[in-house]
Amino acid sequence: MTISKWMTAGTVLKMMAMQCPDKQGAADKFRKMTFKEWNERSCRLANALNAMGVKKGDRFAILAYNCVEWLEIYAAAAKRGQVTVPIMFRLAPPEIEYVINHSECKAFFVAKDFVQTVNSIRNKLPTIPPENFVYWGDDKAPEGYQHYESIIAKASPAEPDVIVDADDAWNLMYTSGTTGKPKGVIRTHEGNLGQYLLSDINMGVRPSDCVMLVMPMCHINSIFYSFAYTYVSARVFVYNMISFDPVDLLKTIEREKITFTSLVPTHYIMMLSLPDEIKKNIDVSSIRQLLISSAPARKDTKMAIMDYFKNSELWEAYGSTEAGLVTLLRPEEQFKKLGSIGREIWGSDRIKILDENGKEVPDGQVGELYSRTPHVFREYWKDPEKTKSVFQGEWFSAGDMAYRDPDGYYVLMDRKANMIISGGENIFPSEVENLLGSHPAVKYVAVIGIPHEKWGESVKAIVTLHAGKTVTEKELIDHCRGKVAGYKIPKSVDFIKDEEMPMTPQGKILHRILREKYGKWSDVK
Repeated sequence: MTISKWMTAGTVLKMMAMQCPDKQGAADKFRKMTFKEWNERSCRLANALNAMGVKKGDRFAILAYNCVEWLEIYAAAAKRGQVTVPIMFRLAPPEIEYVINHSECKAFFVAKDFVQTVNSIRNKLPTIPPENFVYWGDDKAPEGYQHYESIIAKASPAEPDVIVDADDAWNLMYTSGTTGKPKGVIRTHEGNLGQYLLSDINMGVRPSDCVMLVMPMCHINSIFYSFAYTYVSARVFVYNMISFDPVDLLKTIEREKITFTSLVPTHYIMMLSLPDEIKKNIDVSSIRQLLISSAPARKDTKMAIMDYFKNSELWEAYGSTEAGLVTLLRPEEQFKKLGSIGREIWGSDRIKILDENGKEVPDGQVGELYSRTPHVFREYWKDPEKTKSVFQGEWFSAGDMAYRDPDGYYVLMDRKANMIISGGENIFPSEVENLLGSHPAVKYVAVIGIPHEKWGESVKAIVTLHAGKTVTEKELIDHCRGKVAGYKIPKSVDFIKDEEMPMTPQGKILHRILREKYGKWSDVK
């Protein structure tokens, strides 16, 4: 008997193939599939994996840019109970090697663009049999690889005769790690289903909708917003992206009649920075919902989004790979509560804001944010101590600092690890970043603490500017005066190019990299 009675995405896809076989279920720019076609290819792939010795509970890795094949692979694993290990395509070879070996993968699916990278570490991946390297691309498989299309063609199209328990693991996600070594996050079918259903209920997803997945398919955001649409028979469109092209993205919205997409503030800033003559000649009226995720958005960015996408609701989400969706700032709250991450999503428990002793703090006081959702992860792979450290009973923390206002809305201050302590005072970089970001010349900004002999740390800003704009260090420092406490004002400002600002693939600035570059107080203490 199964522990969880919920149906997995594999079963849901099977039922969609029966009930609406000819309706388009999944697509990218180059290929479209009906639910029936998508289901059959995923059945074949699930059976092919089994024939390769990748059995229920075994892990296999995927390395590729965004394409519709990702949806076939995730569905295949849901049908036979294998566990996907999506590899972030920006990782360096030693990092890929670490993830594959740490997760003990038994097969490796490699897209054409990454064969050379994988070949450079292939002899350092002892858990993968030589015959279990699978290639996909528009040409013949290179030596040492089976072709993706060939293993699908040879396999049986029959539904796998396996009941996958929704309590079983489905994805092993390695976090990009703003604070250190990647951690393997085990997400179950039921955990993801909880995310799908609560997201659908909270946002009112319709069968006529079409989601466009722009975030990398190896990222939790695209997993969270993919099958959520399949569960209500809506269309899923994977945006083929190597580097972000804002004009092409807007034209794709127009051509595919996209109704929803989830983007990070960086993406929105790039789109809104396009010349007006380009923007006004593209029809984005099909968009009815937009989500800002992965990093807090500045107030001016939100207002510009709402001005351009006039038919769309704007939502802002806070969550993590581990917790899933935790809060939503709803469309009607965007002006009422600018700067807030919203309130708990419907269907989750009350958030706790705890001090360093695990005690709840009064409203208005900053503490560590702990959430309880039905879609929280199970554990960190091979790391029970780390798993234990992020829970207080049933409540989980991603290490973010926040406070609750008198109306029950949450304001995210920063990651605990990013907090600056100067002269005994706690400084949250995001507060200073929002202030500097309100200057019209500033495009991206990161605030860090650097070693200071007297104060422990002093506040430093690292800034990139909009094209054609100029501002001096003194002008930016003066811009802060009178708006925040004196100890929070940057003592120095460095100007760098956009490409020099270290970011995760999801658009979060990596403060850790900047701290390493400029030095940490702990290094000299």
